[in-house]
Amino acid sequence: MTHSTPSTAAERSALRSGRLGVVGVVFFVVAASAPLVGITGAVPVAMLVGNGAGTPGAYLVVGLTLLLFSVGYATMSQRVTNSGAFFAYVGKGLGVDAGVASAFVSILTYVTIQLAIYGFFGGLLEGTMAGFGVALPWFVWSFIAWVLVTGLSLLSVDIGAKVLGVLLVLELLSLLVAGLAMLANGGPEGWNLAASFSPENIFAGGFAGGAGIALAFALASFIGFEATAIYGEESKDPKRTVPLATYIAISTISILFAIVSFGMVTGMGATGIVDEVVSRSMDADGNVLANPAGVLFSLTEQYLGGWLVTIMTVLVITSLFAGLLAFQNAAARYFFALGRGGVLPARAATTNASGAPVGGVVITSALAALVMIVFAIAGLDPVANLFFWMSSITAMSVIIVEILVSIAVIRFLRREGGGSLWKTTIAPALSAVLLAIGLYLVMSRFNLLAGTVPEGVDPTLPESAWQLNGLGWFLVLLPVIALVVGYVVARINTNENEQLVRDFAS
Repeated sequence: MTHSTPSTAAERSALRSGRLGVVGVVFFVVAASAPLVGITGAVPVAMLVGNGAGTPGAYLVVGLTLLLFSVGYATMSQRVTNSGAFFAYVGKGLGVDAGVASAFVSILTYVTIQLAIYGFFGGLLEGTMAGFGVALPWFVWSFIAWVLVTGLSLLSVDIGAKVLGVLLVLELLSLLVAGLAMLANGGPEGWNLAASFSPENIFAGGFAGGAGIALAFALASFIGFEATAIYGEESKDPKRTVPLATYIAISTISILFAIVSFGMVTGMGATGIVDEVVSRSMDADGNVLANPAGVLFSLTEQYLGGWLVTIMTVLVITSLFAGLLAFQNAAARYFFALGRGGVLPARAATTNASGAPVGGVVITSALAALVMIVFAIAGLDPVANLFFWMSSITAMSVIIVEILVSIAVIRFLRREGGGSLWKTTIAPALSAVLLAIGLYLVMSRFNLLAGTVPEGVDPTLPESAWQLNGLGWFLVLLPVIALVVGYVVARINTNENEQLVRDFAS
């Protein structure tokens, strides 16, 4: 039997350092949020069943909350560099068992959001290509993307960053051009800053009603920003790169959504926004919100012309692909970290000659393929089922882990010393409270987000909060189940594997 030399073994279980700078990390995390998809999909829904013209302000409120979270998160990243990110941070602050439990929820986050995007991608391509006479089912298009994403994620991480960079720059430019054109024109009523950014309009309808719905959709639109620390081991200067990339990513997403959504409000007119969203999102059969992308696209055509709509139609597809690649990389690195720590078999921590976590890539791709096959065989809808179910689980999962990180940051930094009271206690404590409110909003409105409402119940009404069918209750409890399973696995492994303890002690 041939044995690997120590150096070779180490190389095969280590990510390649120095590959990414601040810009490269930002490309990965902003691409993961798929801004064009969020603005064409989530924003119109938030406007219609949420707080109307106050939607731009809801995105700013969520952005500020996540910036608060990032104060402690960024401070922690200067002390701990680990591809497991949240997994390592929670482990440092709350103990190994809690860290592994949070890692299982993080994996659920990235696997489900990637599955959601595969569903959206396949459904969109099925409809788009049918118009050109190419009639293939959604799962064929999804598996074509699956092959490309798997292949790219096995290459050097900086190659993936360059691909994402090109796609992301085009996407951001198209959105900014459209949003600024609407603002420059002024629309039917001119700018109405108070309608979109005053507290009474942002929180109109209350947490149980419109404001809660808008904030829940806004929270879901930021998924992916927290992945900055995942690339710490592969960055050129992790202690500088991760904090800076985190702040830039959140600020970019917040400002972009605020500008473009305010441009949409201005383009339609704040006082008539509900009727405008209804008419612009209606399909030929009169179904409201059947075509939410029609809101942005019709406004873009009105104020700029059809040429940009054509470009945006293509960019929606590339935006989805960019999100698939970004989340593939994030999930693979979590599996890598768990394999290296001894929670998963060591094979999960193997890397290839390019420094890519090949073990994690294989696991991530295999899980995605398995779930898509099940949905295809069951005849479930790629958007109504795969996309909405999985993205709703993601929204809850990521907030749960962020709350755990905030608490862990306080405990770790207070114990280790150093840093201001603001960074070590006040900011992370405030973020934990605000995120807990956000979690409540997402869970209470899960029936609307996922479409898992009992027969005869209108999920858009305030009194329908927490009303779920059996499937809805299972899906809403899935992150909690993952947390418990992770804790049990940790208890078993920490009793048998000293490597995990050493990883957190280092």
